[in-house]
Amino acid sequence: MNLTKLFEGYRAVFGDESQSPSSYFAPGRINLIGEHTDYNGGHVFPCAITLGTYGVASKRNDSQVKLFSENFSELGTISFDVHDLAYSAKDQWANYPKGVIHFLKEKGYRIDQGMNIYFFGNIPNGAGLSSSASIELLTGVILEDLFNLQIDRLDLVKIGKEVENKFIGVNSGIMDQFAVGMGKADRAIHLDTNTLKYDLVPVELGDYVIIIMNTNKRRELADSKYNERRGECEEALKELQVKLNIDSLGDLDNDRFDEYAYLIKKENLLKRARHAVSENQRTLKAREALTNGDLNTFGRLVNASHVSLKFDYEVTGKELDTLVETAWQQTGVLGARMTGAGFGGCAIAIVQKAQADQFQKKVGQVYEQTIGYAPSFYIAEIADGAKKLTAPEG
Repeated sequence: MNLTKLFEGYRAVFGDESQSPSSYFAPGRINLIGEHTDYNGGHVFPCAITLGTYGVASKRNDSQVKLFSENFSELGTISFDVHDLAYSAKDQWANYPKGVIHFLKEKGYRIDQGMNIYFFGNIPNGAGLSSSASIELLTGVILEDLFNLQIDRLDLVKIGKEVENKFIGVNSGIMDQFAVGMGKADRAIHLDTNTLKYDLVPVELGDYVIIIMNTNKRRELADSKYNERRGECEEALKELQVKLNIDSLGDLDNDRFDEYAYLIKKENLLKRARHAVSENQRTLKAREALTNGDLNTFGRLVNASHVSLKFDYEVTGKELDTLVETAWQQTGVLGARMTGAGFGGCAIAIVQKAQADQFQKKVGQVYEQTIGYAPSFYIAEIADGAKKLTAPEG
């Protein structure tokens, strides 16, 4: 990313009215496996990626917060007072940073001046690579730096989740913010969402690369369906708790779930719970496979994850299925699956480097013939979490 252009963009919007600005970055994320398990007390296996959100920011001498995003330039600068942080639909995307300021202040951190922040993201809008968590954690590291806040990174991650749940109204888990905040280059995060214990697992793919396949279908339904799926899992859990002393679906393995599945009355609830349990078990096996360098097993688990998401969790749809099922048929592919909430967004494939160009060409052709427009492809490079950039201004 050319930081000089970012600073030029900042000055074009805000002029020289503020103190010397600094630059920051927060990544997006992909999840290798462990989808829709994070709010079910299971394990997830995400990593931060080099696509993300950049920010240039400085304090102001008044109480006005002025935010501008190059990605939503038609909305112009969105302004509000640092002492008036209520959610407002008219503020659109700016509610994410506003929510972070709100919850930091609520927790006693002193943020008593306004600021100018210029945002630029190279995560495709609506791609399901977690642009909202990226904006939240970017705002967090900006505030941490500008106001010299002594804040533990895990607390910042939790505040990002709180913004989603209580400010925006999406009943999501902690995986996205955790990956964006805690990511490390060339490492995936194996996280137990029940305890928040985690370890960093080297992603050593040898002759393979991870290719992100973007359906280019925006995830319009994702938030409402996401909350619906979460509600279904909670209902299934209550029925299991009649006989089982468990706190979450993540407490069960496949055998124990099978023994007590008869307690769940409705077919759709049974399917949702079965996915949550089996996906958690796949994630544990995937960590073991990746640690042992067993890429073939890892690839098969990735494939199985997509099958479960399609038939049991029902969150894929024609676009994602076309990408993934076409990917399975290509030479040099170890595995492919949707990643993120579903209903559009992105899938990932683990592909031999030598086949990467041919893979993109062939999958792209089939997708365009089937869906009517082209997908986009990106090589996923695994990155560090949110941070201040040390590169000199300009």
